[in-house]
Amino acid sequence: MSTLEIEARDVIKIVLQFCKENSLHQTFQTLQNECQVSLNTVDSLETFVADINSGRWDVILPQVAQLKLPRKKLEDLYEQIVLEMIELRELDTARAILRQTQAMGFMKQEQPERYLRLEHLLVRTYFDPREAYHESSKEKRRSQIAQGLLPPGTQFDLFRGTAAVKADEEEMYPTTLAHTIKFGKQSHPECARFSPDGQYLVSCSVDGFIEVWDYISGKLKKDLQYQADDSFMMHDDAVLCVDFSRDSEMLASGSQDGKIKVWRIRTGQCLRRLERAHSQGVTSLSFSRDGSQLLSTSFDSTARIHGLKSGKALKEFRGHTSYVNDAIFTSDGGRVITASSDCTVKVWDVKTTDCIQTFKPPPPLKGGDVSVNSVHLFPKNSEHIVVCNKASSIYIMTLQGQVVKSFSSGKREGGDFVAACISPKGEWIYCVGEDRNIYCFSQQSGKLEHLMKAHDKDIIGVTPHPHRNLLVTYSEDSTMKIWKP
Repeated sequence: MSTLEIEARDVIKIVLQFCKENSLHQTFQTLQNECQVSLNTVDSLETFVADINSGRWDVILPQVAQLKLPRKKLEDLYEQIVLEMIELRELDTARAILRQTQAMGFMKQEQPERYLRLEHLLVRTYFDPREAYHESSKEKRRSQIAQGLLPPGTQFDLFRGTAAVKADEEEMYPTTLAHTIKFGKQSHPECARFSPDGQYLVSCSVDGFIEVWDYISGKLKKDLQYQADDSFMMHDDAVLCVDFSRDSEMLASGSQDGKIKVWRIRTGQCLRRLERAHSQGVTSLSFSRDGSQLLSTSFDSTARIHGLKSGKALKEFRGHTSYVNDAIFTSDGGRVITASSDCTVKVWDVKTTDCIQTFKPPPPLKGGDVSVNSVHLFPKNSEHIVVCNKASSIYIMTLQGQVVKSFSSGKREGGDFVAACISPKGEWIYCVGEDRNIYCFSQQSGKLEHLMKAHDKDIIGVTPHPHRNLLVTYSEDSTMKIWKP
């Protein structure tokens, strides 16, 4: 008989469902707030849509507050409510929604014209529907929002807990600097990652601090109470790597002294300390799909899997003869792929820890073997990986080591890549070079479509947003930069 693994969050959702069905409202609220797990459902889709179409915003708003909806949808919804409140001359309500909700705060930063139009309509002494709704009408706008809020056929999935998030439709490479985040003179970021839900950008630095940023404004996220109080997640030594769990609830960090810590991102609380995860610095971290295990690599030439419940090392992968720089799980979780300074990539069986395959990416033009910086799953084909070694080409390869496609900087000297990442759908491969440039390769054509200078000193790494066309680079020049199309 196969055992069914159920996550604690899912059990809480079932209890929440029970509370809801039995009108235990207070219990429902308390449980949802204290466990930070939201049910993310509406009782009846038909009623929900009908309420929007008839503009019953007093009923809709409390329901929307319980849902995790994409920001763009929330902006459309709140904009409509503001317009209708202005029309009804409920100006205080309109003003409160416009100035005090997070979605409108984002609109003000990202689409100032759209936001200012609403401010402008608010101070008018009259309301002109044609001006407010342009070519449309109030009823048409309501029905578009009702359709758009939950796309047709969107099922709220009790076990996934989110409606389908609307991502940027078309993948485009970034060309413009949106923000520069500066670190202290004596410090620089060693790693940065976005959370899978796209809400947080986290950096970790040489001085031991882990910081959570609002990537829209380029400032520290102060809606996290612990950061507002100036108490940060931190290590005693330089923090070299971070990774999020798939549900974006937990963050793992690894430091130069071989320690790993696991944090709850919302509260900044340290959930687990793995004091002796490795005998030397931790170079990369990767959560298993279910968030119960953590894969780590180290300068001590090993990769290990740790159980988060027990805090113990469950598996060890030995065989590399130099630093292990990166490791990932295959999408089925059955194998681990490692990249090492011994110039090889190895594929391991998770159950037995046996090494199934060892291969080297093609050597650089100037000859000799070079260290492998990183390996990445290729979104378009689960049997392919992207391998970045310290050479002027990057490769899509099979797990047997055959080259499927290569992308080259075209430079014989000084154009070696130090790090790489892939856009969420796999359309673009982004590399950063020792020449301090960002290289944007089109996966389809294999061509270098865009090249830009990014930093004044050596770049350490690059990381993509999970569903928007944003890219983050970080460097020894003590900055982290956010790039947009």
